[in-house]
Amino acid sequence: MGPLQEFWATHSSDHPRNRLVFRSLGLSSTMKVLLLKDPKTKDLASDPYVKELSSHGLQATLIPVLSFKFVSLDHFFDKLSHPESYAGLIFTSPRAVEAVKLCLQKPAHKEAWKDHLCAKWNSKPVYVVGKATASLVEEIGLSSEGEGSGNAEKLAECICSKGLSYSAPILFPCGSLKKEVLPKKLQEKNVPLETITVYQTGPHPAIQVSLSDYFTKEGVPASIVFFSPSGLKYCLLFLKDLPSDQLNQIKFAAIGPTTAEAMAEEGIPVSCTAQNPTPQDLAIRIKQIGMQ
Repeated sequence: MGPLQEFWATHSSDHPRNRLVFRSLGLSSTMKVLLLKDPKTKDLASDPYVKELSSHGLQATLIPVLSFKFVSLDHFFDKLSHPESYAGLIFTSPRAVEAVKLCLQKPAHKEAWKDHLCAKWNSKPVYVVGKATASLVEEIGLSSEGEGSGNAEKLAECICSKGLSYSAPILFPCGSLKKEVLPKKLQEKNVPLETITVYQTGPHPAIQVSLSDYFTKEGVPASIVFFSPSGLKYCLLFLKDLPSDQLNQIKFAAIGPTTAEAMAEEGIPVSCTAQNPTPQDLAIRIKQIGMQ
């Protein structure tokens, strides 16, 4: 066990000396929840997760932890311009769909998309993970399937279960930190895949200041929710420097199994994982652990 794992092991809710602290926590109308995620809207307060948790009487605050830089968009649109070369599309994140939107900002590209490209892509399967991604796909005129899969691994299982034979690859626009789970599972089932990196992920420039300001002004939240392994990575340096009496008060939650696994690998106690990556399911789980 490394130093960081030892730190979390001795400061978790399962450690004997800390159990009484957690038992003393009760759910109240002012229970504070810190969401460490990429906002869905420019107005952080109108983010679907903030709104849903707030509707349940939880004091939810969102702090952006990631920044995104879009890359290779001209090359990406070249591929989008040849739907006949592909068997379909896969979008596992909202950013990948945003890359399409950015491509369509050019008048000529937008016209071509409306004229024939969108219809041609709609004649093929367009697979997505999550409702947020599905909603953005709909905005660019495409119909999608697989939104209820929850994560890339389950989406791969969904694709493979269709038992289709492919004469062309599925186009998969993705980020620089993508996991290899989906490509590996598709390869095992002889489903050809062509990936293209359309955005790079890095830490939000204000993350450390934002976290420090939150703890100074709001105090210690009852729960902290992680939404991605990369978001977790960029927050660890701050969190491991928290005084133990503050750390002992926090219950840590994950939006899905991939993030939960990353937390476990760092030795962070996972108090709950949302059954599905939706605001509604997260709110239910947060309320449940608040009453424990």
